[in-house]
Amino acid sequence: MTTDTPASTPASSSPLHAAVADDFAAVNRTIVQQLSSRVPLVEAISGYIIDSGGKRLRPLLVLLAARSLGYAGDKHVTLATLIEFMHTSTLLHDDVVDESHLRRGKQTANDAWGNAPSVLVGDFLYSRSFQMMVDVGSMRIMEILSAATCIIAEGEVRQLTNIGNPSVSEDDYFATIQGKTAQLFEAASQTGAIIADATPEQEEALKLYGRYLGLAFQLVDDLLDYQGDADAMGKNVGDDLAEGKPTLPLLRAMEKGTPEQAKLIRQAIRKGGLDQLDAVLEIVRATGALDYTRARAETMAEKALAQLAALPESEFRDTMETLARAAIERQT
Repeated sequence: MTTDTPASTPASSSPLHAAVADDFAAVNRTIVQQLSSRVPLVEAISGYIIDSGGKRLRPLLVLLAARSLGYAGDKHVTLATLIEFMHTSTLLHDDVVDESHLRRGKQTANDAWGNAPSVLVGDFLYSRSFQMMVDVGSMRIMEILSAATCIIAEGEVRQLTNIGNPSVSEDDYFATIQGKTAQLFEAASQTGAIIADATPEQEEALKLYGRYLGLAFQLVDDLLDYQGDADAMGKNVGDDLAEGKPTLPLLRAMEKGTPEQAKLIRQAIRKGGLDQLDAVLEIVRATGALDYTRARAETMAEKALAQLAALPESEFRDTMETLARAAIERQT
């Protein structure tokens, strides 16, 4: 696959993108331009993962945050693109670490090309994103995004070290998802505010909006692993359990279940695999762990919505409100 045509995923025509449709078209064009490489394999793998049907939420946050504060320039397009590259590079690395074969219903890049090319192309995308940060021309934005890359990497390492460990606390779980998921949401909305010369109050509000939205998004992701539809999600139900990941539904089920139920889940986490999937699914339903996880996601979404009071009324703020609600209603 090459990148001769603009990257056009279903996200581009989503109602959530309508308010910034022209900006998003510019992001798609910039993605194609910036994926140019003298090495054909770099373009092939980069284009494959970029075009694989993602929601493009992180670049959307940049565009909405900037436009909500009246930004009229064009550097938000570069910023949105480089943040999408940062996200895409983490996907390439994650799939190698998780030994994944399927993402969004498609064969993963590592499955198609191998682990080494996927890791190296992920490195290329990270490097390209830092080149583009220079083009944005804001030292403050570079400071925030360079710090975010470290926090994201720490979150991924934290998740890796927690695999197979049923003794993870709820606080540790939230620290993990803050790093590996919410941090880039937070950086996207905060840097979108900075490029629009936000007031300190507005910048803080948009930073927190992104943080809480990212937490809500990941909580629902972890919830769907135990009650989602495999065809809709593009991955298999129980993938987290198969990898031995102690996510919130399992942590809550162990806390509220009987000693026997908690023991079964602990064993399933330590062992990994899907031998106990049916039994685990029954326990997480019976203990109310799924309802609890959804309630925590709803709380995060409400916290995100509360931050929008700092912004002037606009179609962009309205879209951010819709986005926060959509994060907890989604099925994929």
